[in-house]
Amino acid sequence: MPMRRSEAEWTGSLREGGGRMKLGSGAYEGAYSFPSRFENGQGTNPEELIAAAHAGCFSMALSAALTKAGFTPERIHTTASVHLEADGGGFAITRIELVTEASVPGIDDAGFQQQAEGAKANCPVSKALAGTKISLQATLLG
Repeated sequence: MPMRRSEAEWTGSLREGGGRMKLGSGAYEGAYSFPSRFENGQGTNPEELIAAAHAGCFSMALSAALTKAGFTPERIHTTASVHLEADGGGFAITRIELVTEASVPGIDDAGFQQQAEGAKANCPVSKALAGTKISLQATLLG
């Protein structure tokens, strides 16, 4: 399996400084700063990138699980919300909420929920973030 790499560089103090994050593939490069991470400033932040990674990983894991169970998904859309909060000694990612909806012909809701929970438990990003509370709301579209 391939190894993936990304990089970041920060210059200056925490509040007045800034940085850039770059994906190893070159598909994304962007600025980040104190305001983009802890307020609503322009730029990205590590939590937003974690959310994108988790949403993408979960969607692929759910597709794989459904396919293995004999169902071909037409569409899976997932949103991941990553919560960064003060934890007494600094900050921590305290929880991640996955919200997914999918069109999957032939499966009933109970079967879909079972596959979605399995995907949440088994996607590599969920495993990497196992110390964080991860919730799932899964909706099977008619």
